[in-house]
Amino acid sequence: MSYGKVSPGVHDAMLGLEKYVDSTGLEPGLLNLIKIRASQINGCAWCLDMHAKDARALGETEQRIYSLSAWRETPFYTPRERAALGWTEAVTLVAEGVADEVFEEAREHFSEKELVDLTMAVVAINGWNRFNVAFRSVPGDYQPPPSLLARGRKTKEDQPGR
Repeated sequence: MSYGKVSPGVHDAMLGLEKYVDSTGLEPGLLNLIKIRASQINGCAWCLDMHAKDARALGETEQRIYSLSAWRETPFYTPRERAALGWTEAVTLVAEGVADEVFEEAREHFSEKELVDLTMAVVAINGWNRFNVAFRSVPGDYQPPPSLLARGRKTKEDQPGR
């Protein structure tokens, strides 16, 4: 089922969340990492396909994308990224609670506003995951927009975690 065609208002509301998240000033590379990680947890193939392609278009390395599910065991992510990934996992799996140490780590690397905005980013990707999993969106056809590809032309020195 194409939920966006059946109920355009729902799709527009989700796009409104994305527009807000994009306006927060949080790093696009960081946002892609948390979108990929939440999508891994939620088993959303459509979102994994989209955000892995977007991450690559912005200059993210294959190594960091492939290692994301084991981010704790690798040296590839910055302390800020690690705090965001821990926060993403805790908020995605909120029924398990958000541990004090996860909260404190996030507060160490994000201002209060940034942490609220990061939480909105996690809420948004979890919403997209639920729509795409529930309505069986088929991955594979998504291609990053040309504007994203143009922004992604970076040198290795510009990439996060170097």
